Amino acid sequence: MRVLHAVRLDEYAAKHADAASALSAWLNVAQHAQWRNLMEVRHTYAHADAVKLPSGCIVTVFNIKGNRYRLLTAIDYPMAVVNILGFLIHAEYDKEKWKVIR
Repeated sequence: MRVLHAVRLDEYAAKHADAASALSAWLNVAQHAQWRNLMEVRHTYAHADAVKLPSGCIVTVFNIKGNRYRLLTAIDYPMAVVNILGFLIHAEYDKEKWKVIR
Protein backbone atom coordinates (compact mmCIF):
# COMPACT_ATOMS: atom_id res chain seq x y z
CA MET A 1 0.00 0.00 0.00
CA ARG A 2 1.11 3.55 -0.60
CA VAL A 3 0.81 5.60 2.61
CA LEU A 4 -0.07 9.25 2.10
CA HIS A 5 0.97 11.84 4.68
CA ALA A 6 3.32 9.38 6.41
CA VAL A 7 5.25 12.38 7.75
CA ARG A 8 2.30 12.89 10.10
CA LEU A 9 3.32 9.71 11.88
CA ASP A 10 6.65 11.35 12.76
CA GLU A 11 4.74 14.35 14.09
CA TYR A 12 2.52 12.12 16.21
CA ALA A 13 5.54 10.18 17.48
CA ALA A 14 7.27 13.42 18.48
CA LYS A 15 4.20 14.43 20.47
CA HIS A 16 3.58 10.94 21.92
CA ALA A 17 7.04 9.39 22.29
CA ASP A 18 5.67 6.21 23.84
CA ALA A 19 3.86 5.46 20.58
CA ALA A 20 6.86 6.03 18.29
CA SER A 21 7.90 2.41 17.84
CA ALA A 22 4.29 1.25 17.39
CA LEU A 23 3.69 3.90 14.71
CA SER A 24 6.90 2.96 12.94
CA ALA A 25 5.92 -0.71 13.01
CA TRP A 26 2.43 0.11 11.70
CA LEU A 27 3.93 2.12 8.81
CA ASN A 28 6.27 -0.72 7.88
CA VAL A 29 3.41 -3.23 7.85
CA ALA A 30 1.06 -0.94 5.92
CA GLN A 31 3.66 -0.15 3.26
CA HIS A 32 4.24 -3.85 2.61
CA ALA A 33 0.59 -4.86 2.79
CA GLN A 34 -1.64 -5.58 -0.18
CA TRP A 35 -4.99 -5.15 1.56
CA ARG A 36 -8.01 -5.47 -0.71
CA ASN A 37 -10.70 -5.06 1.96
CA LEU A 38 -11.28 -4.70 5.70
CA MET A 39 -11.21 -8.45 6.25
CA GLU A 40 -7.65 -8.54 4.93
CA VAL A 41 -6.71 -5.63 7.18
CA ARG A 42 -8.14 -7.60 10.11
CA HIS A 43 -5.88 -10.55 9.29
CA THR A 44 -3.04 -8.25 10.31
CA TYR A 45 -4.84 -5.95 12.75
CA ALA A 46 -7.69 -7.92 14.28
CA HIS A 47 -9.21 -4.90 16.02
CA ALA A 48 -9.23 -2.53 13.04
CA ASP A 49 -12.66 -0.99 12.56
CA ALA A 50 -14.35 0.76 9.66
CA VAL A 51 -16.46 3.68 10.86
CA LYS A 52 -18.91 5.28 8.43
CA LEU A 53 -19.20 9.01 9.10
CA PRO A 54 -22.27 11.16 8.49
CA SER A 55 -20.44 12.52 5.43
CA GLY A 56 -20.37 9.02 3.97
CA CYS A 57 -16.60 8.76 4.33
CA ILE A 58 -15.36 5.50 5.81
CA VAL A 59 -12.53 5.84 8.31
CA THR A 60 -10.50 2.77 9.20
CA VAL A 61 -9.39 3.00 12.81
CA PHE A 62 -6.35 1.16 14.15
CA ASN A 63 -5.63 0.61 17.84
CA ILE A 64 -2.06 1.65 18.55
CA LYS A 65 0.06 0.89 21.61
CA GLY A 66 -2.24 -1.56 23.31
CA ASN A 67 -5.43 0.41 22.70
CA ARG A 68 -4.02 3.63 24.17
CA TYR A 69 -4.18 5.52 20.85
CA ARG A 70 -6.28 5.51 17.70
CA LEU A 71 -4.82 5.99 14.23
CA LEU A 72 -7.45 7.28 11.80
CA THR A 73 -7.03 6.42 8.14
CA ALA A 74 -8.95 6.38 4.88
CA ILE A 75 -8.14 3.37 2.74
CA ASP A 76 -8.78 3.28 -0.98
CA TYR A 77 -8.45 -0.43 -1.63
CA PRO A 78 -8.65 -0.37 -5.46
CA MET A 79 -5.92 2.30 -5.61
CA ALA A 80 -3.88 0.62 -2.81
CA VAL A 81 -3.61 3.89 -0.89
CA VAL A 82 -3.82 4.58 2.84
CA ASN A 83 -4.34 8.21 3.80
CA ILE A 84 -3.34 9.18 7.34
CA LEU A 85 -6.11 11.36 8.77
CA GLY A 86 -5.36 11.70 12.46
CA PHE A 87 -4.02 10.27 15.69
CA LEU A 88 -5.90 10.52 18.97
CA ILE A 89 -5.55 9.32 22.50
CA HIS A 90 -8.33 6.96 23.52
CA ALA A 91 -10.21 9.61 25.51
CA GLU A 92 -10.23 12.05 22.56
CA TYR A 93 -11.45 9.32 20.25
CA ASP A 94 -14.29 8.40 22.60
CA LYS A 95 -15.64 11.96 22.52
CA GLU A 96 -16.41 11.36 18.81
CA LYS A 97 -15.77 14.99 17.83
CA TRP A 98 -13.47 13.70 15.08
CA LYS A 99 -16.48 12.27 13.26
CA VAL A 100 -17.88 15.68 12.29
CA ILE A 101 -14.67 17.17 10.92
CA ARG A 102 -13.93 14.50 8.31
